[in-house]
Amino acid sequence: MTSPATACLLPGWLQELSITIDSLRVLSVSLCLRGEISHPVWYNRSMPSPFLPIEAPADEAALEELLSRPTSGLLATFAELEGDLLILGAGGKMGPTLARMARRALDEVGRRDQRVIAVARFSDPAVRAGLEAVGVAPVRADLTDRGEVAGLPEVPNVVFMAGQKFGTTDAPDATWHMNTYVPALVAERFAGSRIVAFSTGCVYPNVPVASGGSREEDPLGPLGDYANSCVGRERILTYFSRAQGTPMVLFRLNYAIDLRYGVLVDVAQKVLAGEPVDVTMGYVNVIWQGDAGAQALQCLAHASAPPLALNVTGPETVSVRVLAQRFGELFGREPRIVGTEAETALLSNAGRAHALFGYPTVPLDILIGWVAGWLSRGGRLLGKPTHYETRDGKY
Repeated sequence: MTSPATACLLPGWLQELSITIDSLRVLSVSLCLRGEISHPVWYNRSMPSPFLPIEAPADEAALEELLSRPTSGLLATFAELEGDLLILGAGGKMGPTLARMARRALDEVGRRDQRVIAVARFSDPAVRAGLEAVGVAPVRADLTDRGEVAGLPEVPNVVFMAGQKFGTTDAPDATWHMNTYVPALVAERFAGSRIVAFSTGCVYPNVPVASGGSREEDPLGPLGDYANSCVGRERILTYFSRAQGTPMVLFRLNYAIDLRYGVLVDVAQKVLAGEPVDVTMGYVNVIWQGDAGAQALQCLAHASAPPLALNVTGPETVSVRVLAQRFGELFGREPRIVGTEAETALLSNAGRAHALFGYPTVPLDILIGWVAGWLSRGGRLLGKPTHYETRDGKY
């Protein structure tokens, strides 16, 4: 499927060729996975490089390059973007690669004078040093401190990623503080900016698997303190958007996949270790973190007041049982599956995002192969399980 951003740049005959190539690449990957050809004839028009590797990245440097590689849609957006970019909460799992991607995209479209500023506590000095090395300007700040938020530079573009999830059961007040008070400080401080605010699919209830997932217009039904605090974040931001006229996007993401963490890693680790895989939460949505990052940055061009809510994930409803079986095939061992799939699951329908940006550039089958390869060679992990199995909202 040709994305709107790509279509506007291509003549008609080339759009048709792009669609044909997309169909051929899907066929070639399927043949490869069935063992009928040794490797796919792979061309992906949504990525700057014409080739997407079938093998897992060899090391973290190669992984970081893939995660921060701008898509053609992002390049088209950033060719028109005016002003500096501020990323708040840039020290987490996704922030550093998103900052690198933004810097790469601006450089590639000739906007080297526009700054990418990454704000975090930077408790790990290596993260700060790594960002500095690629031209991102790191700023150390505590976003819970009103004075430090007030002292941040004035910019027209803000990506707000800060939040808290794990530990909520033991300290719910701390989660509410981070997920509702801090957004209020940010919304007040950057009233004149456009803001893309990370949220989560956890704002929805579990829905019937056959429903295709929750849509943005569906009623919210959060389970547990964490999910309720995320609805609180959205309500606070919506209030300030309406009151101040601040254009925003509520970026409801689930689940981003890096080879060092994510739902696929959680399932694959259990299969590889011979541990049971509980399939009660039987279905999930996933998306390559690089695609999620590119879509978040592209959302700067779609911010509105009141905010645009946007589900962001892959197009598939993914069976956890089938994931375990596939990893079992790749690892050469039988997965230990326990439980029975519930009739409901935490699922999102990302059709609105797909209409804006096209489908993700990295397909699910490639992600599965990458994760299996990464774990097989002992690639470093972050040790941060997603707890996707949770059905009661307690984290």
